[in-house]
Amino acid sequence: MTDAKNGLTYAQAGVDIDAGNALVDRIKPAARATERPGTMSGLGGFGALFDLKAAGYSDPVLVAATDGVGTKLRLAIDTGQLDTVGVDLVAMCVNDLVCQGAEPLFFLDYFATGKLVTDEAAQIIEGIAVGCRASGTALIGGETAEMPGMYHAGDFDLAGFAVGAMERGHDLPRNVAEGDVLLGLASDGVHSNGFSLVRRVAEHAGLTWDDAAPFADATLGAALLTPTRLYVLSVLAAVRAGGVHALAHITGGGLTENLPRVLPEGLGAQIDLTAWQPNPVFGWLARAGGVAEGEMLKTFNCGIGMVLVCAPDRAEALTALLTDAGETVSRLGTVTPGAGVRYSGAISW
Repeated sequence: MTDAKNGLTYAQAGVDIDAGNALVDRIKPAARATERPGTMSGLGGFGALFDLKAAGYSDPVLVAATDGVGTKLRLAIDTGQLDTVGVDLVAMCVNDLVCQGAEPLFFLDYFATGKLVTDEAAQIIEGIAVGCRASGTALIGGETAEMPGMYHAGDFDLAGFAVGAMERGHDLPRNVAEGDVLLGLASDGVHSNGFSLVRRVAEHAGLTWDDAAPFADATLGAALLTPTRLYVLSVLAAVRAGGVHALAHITGGGLTENLPRVLPEGLGAQIDLTAWQPNPVFGWLARAGGVAEGEMLKTFNCGIGMVLVCAPDRAEALTALLTDAGETVSRLGTVTPGAGVRYSGAISW
């Protein structure tokens, strides 16, 4: 073995293995706090184990989802507010899983940056753990990649992967029929879609992220970084209560594009735009950007983050259940003949 006293090291090339190890040690308590029935291993192995039988399943079908948080990351990086985008990451994955009728079981993250800063990375991953705890999901693994030369200073990328399960034959959508009722669950704001347009509107309005938000008692950056709402626990309770025929997570594409994804061929939706009051941020976006109503409805959630399609005779009971679970519920309309989403009335921005 040659002793190269003056040879280069991995650290000199820009990759600090010790910093990576320190990060794993730092986040282990956060990951441990997300453990749930079925969790078998902690962080640090080559793979993560999960026991479906211990989680209570007898004949399970697995469901997987992966996502990121889009250009909302740019806002988090520019403001230095890194503690909430991890919640967004989890929400974008697990809210999709429940739309298939699945219970989210475990989550893995991928964090990549040019230069690993332990405290900043820990904030992000601890936020992921917050989202996992709030959705009953175990954080059982992930990957932190330090890649000098791939990212500008201070930049990073973030992706997530979630796996859920359901008993065979319990998948959604099913039994959707004409006359089914559409129940909308309120969003907490823009969530994690449309931020390329959000950033353009802010620039058009001459605002910086440190300026006061025109629609909230906070800076513009802090208000826009309000994390995506986690609907998992309340929606799963509704599914288990019976009468839910389909679920649609309202992400990029808005109501216009996402609702038809869960409706059978030949059926569409009629939605009353006066049935709910959108969050103030959407009124600001529409006015400051001169964004037309139709464009708003196919870009943003416009105040509705999840839609339940349910049997008419179950709508009242499910509304009560969801309200008791902390959701704000609006009766949006019904399933109708003919493809696509049709709107009546006008949104009150």
